[in-house]
Amino acid sequence: MSRLQGPSPLKRKRPDSNTPSGSLTEHERLLYDLIRSKQDMAIWTRDMKRETNLPDNVVTKSLKSLQTKKLIKEVVNIQNKGRKHYIATEFEPSMEITGGTWYAEGNLDTEFINFLKKHCVKIIYELKVATLEGILDTIRRSRAFNVEFTTQQVEEIVNALVLDNEIMEVKSNGIGEFDSIPVGRVCYTCTSKGGDTGEPKIGALASIPCGVCPQISLCTPDGIISPKTCVYFTKWLDF
Repeated sequence: MSRLQGPSPLKRKRPDSNTPSGSLTEHERLLYDLIRSKQDMAIWTRDMKRETNLPDNVVTKSLKSLQTKKLIKEVVNIQNKGRKHYIATEFEPSMEITGGTWYAEGNLDTEFINFLKKHCVKIIYELKVATLEGILDTIRRSRAFNVEFTTQQVEEIVNALVLDNEIMEVKSNGIGEFDSIPVGRVCYTCTSKGGDTGEPKIGALASIPCGVCPQISLCTPDGIISPKTCVYFTKWLDF
């Protein structure tokens, strides 16, 4: 689980205007400037050929040279894994390309997601009742992750846990366990008094990829994240 240690993959490098590229050939310069102009969105090799009108062999040779000089790098586009995309090394690929926090090297990182889900259940169990802000604050103070989560990302995990029936959403009445939470505020509590026993529970949606995918709230028929383009959903249907 690589993202429990090491530098945060969410940090985006700032462009360096002094990138050493003075020894480039004319063709390499043309391709490098094009790739660099796309910044964090990367560019497909076929689009490079179309925009530069360079022959295939010239593009292939120039890309290899630019990679050797560490001026560009290949990235995985989660929507088109079979297409080679390149980005200037001074940039980190955008969420549209990588899939965001929940993806690693173009694949849905279910191990990382499940670890975070179990961590959230543990937090809620120990707090008895918790708000999104309380869960996020506890995660940050625990220093169990080197990824800087946002409230929206924690909400995606919590929504997945609600769907899996591991926790339930309630509203504070300001009494008893809710005395520190304003009346009417949405919060969460464990469905089991024993909390998480260590073995993952199988919820209503846990048998399909959608059950562990925090991006389910962003999944739409014609969106960037869609059942039509989801390789995990397709594999599940073919199983």
